[in-house]
Amino acid sequence: MAASQAGLGNRTSTVLARKLGSELLRHRDRAGLTQPQAAAALSATAAKVAKMERGWVPFRDPDVIALCKLYEVDDPKTVDGLLRIAKLDRERRKAKGWWKQSLDAGSLAEYIAMEDVATRVRTWQLSLVPGLLQTADYARSLAVSDDVWEDPDDIERIVSVRMKRQERLHDETPLLLHAVVWEAALRQQIGGPGVMRAQLDHLRTMLELPNVHVQVLPFRAGGHPCITGPFNIISFADDQALDVVHVDSIASTVWVESVAEGATHCAFFDRTARLSLAPHDSAKLIETIGREMHG
Repeated sequence: MAASQAGLGNRTSTVLARKLGSELLRHRDRAGLTQPQAAAALSATAAKVAKMERGWVPFRDPDVIALCKLYEVDDPKTVDGLLRIAKLDRERRKAKGWWKQSLDAGSLAEYIAMEDVATRVRTWQLSLVPGLLQTADYARSLAVSDDVWEDPDDIERIVSVRMKRQERLHDETPLLLHAVVWEAALRQQIGGPGVMRAQLDHLRTMLELPNVHVQVLPFRAGGHPCITGPFNIISFADDQALDVVHVDSIASTVWVESVAEGATHCAFFDRTARLSLAPHDSAKLIETIGREMHG
């Protein structure tokens, strides 16, 4: 027993590996197959399949492809999504990725690793402009107000990382971003009126990108499903089963990885989006708030 527990303690997993493992387990269950049957397709042991399904080991592309074939997962987009997660997980384990040059290991690096390979991000924000839409001065003001960051070099490093993340909105296969933001986030004067006016102007400019969809939830909307806190839904393929949800609070970061809980967050996001202003009307409100700050 002691040896077994020691072995378990040495195993490590990542959010990406756990998500991929759980998806392969879900497809195996749907196909009505056992771990030994899956192992036979890989010329491996059932123990290896068990480790894969728990996210304890990195995934080889041939193994993912063989299991998809065995489980009759024939949607190319779904298979591609699984392979992309496997590749990024391998890179994370080998400390690759541009973010590793600027960030210590932790939840932020884990989040950026997934955002960097995602096809779509849906974000709900109560009090802040989403990071992918922030100006450098706005991001710097946030970092200065955070007691965690005191060294000016650390603050500039954080700002640089945030600006680098935004390149995903402009690359050859741009990230699709759907942001729903409470009106309070636009009126909260982070960095003072000047910084906030520039931030609102930048936000209106970003709305012109075809892959950026921003809606404002006005104060008059009243109660709504997402009132308890912000979250991000990260998608890797059209199959929503590949979504993971990132919930960041003052004290902790939570990854919602189950299909059922992820679907609940998606439903809440969609309901709140329906209560929000259309993009055109959101742009008008952003412009109005900006003019009021000139007042």
